[in-house]
Amino acid sequence: MILYAGKIYESSLQDALLDRLSDDLDRVLSMKTLSSQTVISAVSKLGEEIVSGKYDKELDEIKIEQPERIKLLCAKMLVRENLEYKLNIELKSTETPEPPEGLSKISSKRMPLGVIFHIAAGNMDGLPAFSLAEGLLSGNVNILKLPSTDNGLSLKIISRLIEIEPELSDFIYVFDTPSSDIRAMQKMAQLADGISVWGGNAAISAVRTLAPTGVKLIEWGQKLGFCYISGYSDKTGELSALAEHIAKTRQLLCSSCQTIFLDTEDENELKSFCKEFLPLLEKAVERHKSPILGERAYGSLISCTELLEDIIGNKARSEFRGKGCRLIIRSDSELELSPMMCGVLVKRLPKDKILKELRKSKGYLQTAGLICSPEKRNELCDILSRCGVTRITSAGNMSEYFSGEAHDGEYPMSRYTRIVNIED
Repeated sequence: MILYAGKIYESSLQDALLDRLSDDLDRVLSMKTLSSQTVISAVSKLGEEIVSGKYDKELDEIKIEQPERIKLLCAKMLVRENLEYKLNIELKSTETPEPPEGLSKISSKRMPLGVIFHIAAGNMDGLPAFSLAEGLLSGNVNILKLPSTDNGLSLKIISRLIEIEPELSDFIYVFDTPSSDIRAMQKMAQLADGISVWGGNAAISAVRTLAPTGVKLIEWGQKLGFCYISGYSDKTGELSALAEHIAKTRQLLCSSCQTIFLDTEDENELKSFCKEFLPLLEKAVERHKSPILGERAYGSLISCTELLEDIIGNKARSEFRGKGCRLIIRSDSELELSPMMCGVLVKRLPKDKILKELRKSKGYLQTAGLICSPEKRNELCDILSRCGVTRITSAGNMSEYFSGEAHDGEYPMSRYTRIVNIED
């Protein structure tokens, strides 16, 4: 289905709607502006409705996994106070100081890029709608291409947002175009001033070929999270929180823990750690196991496939298997994507080798969950920051949302705007 200027259309009408989209965008850009307060009022109202349980039936019907997690995220992200805080941090004042004597003074104002083409990823329910909200808050007209895995939640959320505030309808155009429809994708890209793309290397490389010269490419690429352990403040509590994080996210998010690094050279310490951590992980997995049989079967299939690949590739490993989870010891110290679905890599990484090893993955670093003794925290935070990590949290909060935080080291809305200088 397509949502175009507040109306729902069949996907078969895509080409006809794309043919008129250029004229409609020009009309909106020439005649309308979008107040951030209008957007905040509508988004916060929608957030209140989701949190109150108004759409629980719809969430059940489209089989949303972990609906309570979605509601908790909305409670944090979509409240008015948080939206205003986010806006204030990301779109700071553009006041210019007096220039040196003899030079002309200019004034500055921040403007939307114009039209943002969002190419959303499907690794988190509702993510396309959150991306769209940032485009609206920064005043842009938005074209959104839904991921093929979208379960209908995004369209429901966005449709309700327009019901709450009809003024938003001219600033929202949602298409369910498959990525294989290159001609349609190119047409959307040509109409945009900026392209915001979420996805892995292949998806971003493909979008780069679509982007016309001069269109701003805003990449939110594949990232990797990890946990680094160098002592403890509360060993049982910290390891239990890490297990909860792994079980809840099943390592499907960029911020999820893929690899657990221990500050040691001794492989026997890795084995001791796995023996101690596995029971905690098993209990967490049991608490958070998917109610959907197909999801659990998929996890088992991934586990078996990864084991066979390691055997065929003669990849050295020592594995500790539990019910619905496993810990895999590897002899190297590189950060890499785990088998996911609660299959965690465990490796040695002494403190003096952190920078050398993690810099190999500098383009993929995002979240580090840090477990350490209090006296080591400042030093380790400094080392991890120098490596290129953009988030450092406690291990249990690696995928939690923090008010005002940047995304992959940058503020999204600042990338969706431009500065206009005007000579006084």
